Amino acid sequence: MTTVDEIDGVPVLRCPEEGEPIRGGADVLDLIGNAGYHGAEWVVVPAGRLDASFFQLRTRVAGDIVQKFAQYRVGLVVVGDISRHTEASGALRDFVRECDRAGQTWFVPDAEALRERLAARRRR
Repeated sequence: MTTVDEIDGVPVLRCPEEGEPIRGGADVLDLIGNAGYHGAEWVVVPAGRLDASFFQLRTRVAGDIVQKFAQYRVGLVVVGDISRHTEASGALRDFVRECDRAGQTWFVPDAEALRERLAARRRR
């Protein structure tokens, strides 16, 4: 069950660790809708909930998911260690770096890193 929390004054919708894998853009529409309903600015998804195809850019799953969040102006945060995927793919490493730089989608290793990113964003 998703929960809505405030992290450093920012409302976020948190997805649980358990649950069906997120396989594409259609799978995130309910998350985006729930975020909007609850006034959440960000949706936090554990990396383990993302289907393996997300980390293979040739499948276009990552692009589809990120585009859905951007289209509805809701931020996406992927929380967890994805180093095995980024070490295996330079393209994915570049994608992650670009997402982090653009600011609509973040990849963070843990909840503390998320809190720090949100706090830094509020200070700007």
